[in-house]
Amino acid sequence: MNKFQLLYGRLLGDVGTVFYLSVMIIAVFVTVAALYPADVERVANQVLDYTANKMGWMYLLATSGFVIFILFLGLSKFGNIRLGPDDEPPEFSFKSWLAMIFSGGMGVGLVFWGVAEPMMHFNEPPLGIAEPRSVDAAQTGMRYAFFHWGLHQWANFALVGLAIAYIRFRHNARGLISETFRPMLGSRVDSGWGVAIDTLAVVSTIFGVATTLGLGALQINSGIARFEGIEYGTSTQMLIIAGLGVLFTLSAMTPLKHGIRYLSNLNMILAIALFTYVILFGPTAFIFQEFTQTMGEYLGNIVQMSLVTTPYSSEHWVEQWTMFYWAWGLSWAPFVGSFIARISRGRTIREFVLGVMVVPVGLSMLWFAAFGGSAIYMELYEAAGIADAVAREVPAGLYTTLEQLPWGTYAGLLAITLVSVFVITSADSATFVLGMFTSKGVLNPTRFVRVLWGMLQLSMAVVLLLSGGLEGLRTVSIVAAFPFMLLMVLMAFALHRDLTQEFWQREEKERVIRQRIENLLLRESEREAERAAAEEVHPSAPDTVLGPDEPPRTGLGEHSEAPDADASPKAN
Repeated sequence: MNKFQLLYGRLLGDVGTVFYLSVMIIAVFVTVAALYPADVERVANQVLDYTANKMGWMYLLATSGFVIFILFLGLSKFGNIRLGPDDEPPEFSFKSWLAMIFSGGMGVGLVFWGVAEPMMHFNEPPLGIAEPRSVDAAQTGMRYAFFHWGLHQWANFALVGLAIAYIRFRHNARGLISETFRPMLGSRVDSGWGVAIDTLAVVSTIFGVATTLGLGALQINSGIARFEGIEYGTSTQMLIIAGLGVLFTLSAMTPLKHGIRYLSNLNMILAIALFTYVILFGPTAFIFQEFTQTMGEYLGNIVQMSLVTTPYSSEHWVEQWTMFYWAWGLSWAPFVGSFIARISRGRTIREFVLGVMVVPVGLSMLWFAAFGGSAIYMELYEAAGIADAVAREVPAGLYTTLEQLPWGTYAGLLAITLVSVFVITSADSATFVLGMFTSKGVLNPTRFVRVLWGMLQLSMAVVLLLSGGLEGLRTVSIVAAFPFMLLMVLMAFALHRDLTQEFWQREEKERVIRQRIENLLLRESEREAERAAAEEVHPSAPDTVLGPDEPPRTGLGEHSEAPDADASPKAN
């Protein structure tokens, strides 16, 4: 029995209720979805309709509020607070840090949607505000692509990441979602409230990462089918997921500073290579003109685009696109936020906001300008057939675009490799974070726990693809993200309260120190005054030192003579 317990402890480490409850919930869902995929899809669509019709406005308001809140923290007096001791340097270099953020963030999504989203909007313009396949439709599609991959998307990650990094490295607390609520809930975080919060975070993360794995499998399958003649279908996608599972399991067996770090750097090298290729051999001038104009339109229309709900029509575009993206980002927030928090030790809040909100957003927009802009140019001016390819098979747009460029076949193979490495990195990062969540916040969960969560992620991706493909991935993401969105609103209040408390304590400490210094200086000045007073010569004191035989002077003047002591007064 003792040997079994020892082996059990080595495999799982210090897991608790959150681990067992989360595994049970995921296992039950995977089993039911595998046995009754049509029923699961039907129920999910019903829940989606209710959520979108009754509470869709909450997604828009909450996500927009997160953008304002995070930018406020970065630009305010809180920006100088360091995520760790005041004198601690960052754990990773700035380049490696940005590479891991970008790879652990939305790398797969950028490759999948870089051409697909602008061309889908080109075919069916958002909210019917332009003619299909027109210049206006092209520009509107680019503007909404910038919007969906801009500040709102990354604000979700930044909020969770900043909250966890602050409590983990500033207060030396456990790296759990529930710990971010301690300023509001106090000791109740250690009871059932904390278990419920962490379990919800784990379930939300599983759904979000499974969606990304599914998109990656679709993109890889489309590329392989194009270049190798393999069928584009569910069975092939299952094999691809299995192969990727083996690869990221091997990566999960290595330490964070080696596996994920090296994969992230490889991601950046491949992404830069593919991006540079498109910039050099594509319509370069058009790409940068498109980037500049769309950036201006995005910033000029961001408020209006953020709050569109179409209450006077039965239009489902907002539900299918904006709500899906926000929900996808919300469901990814526990995973990406926790991973970013783990690698951000030693950064200031201002550096964190810059690295998570500004730099990735700029890179995402450049990516869409390069790939989506090239596809639009080729479709409008060269009749490349990209719009038709996307209409038939969404992931095919990327490869059709690359085929229009020199050595397009090799570029397509590079794109397949990039997606594969992105998927492996994302899945590996997710296993790390899920292991941390379910192992009471330890920074290095056991390998067995990480591999177990990897297998559950793959299983979830498989059943979601079986339950509706791309539409099924969208539906489940929106439904699963709603409860965690409510938690994130409370998390923002808790983080602001905690930061305000620290800043107040810092100001109080500085005030006490200043007062003590002033008191010390005052006492020193008093002592100096006393010394000066003691050394000061009184006006009636002799101004020279007398010799032993010299009679004392009276102070009547230098040449006055002292009266004779024995002489009597003269008579009148």
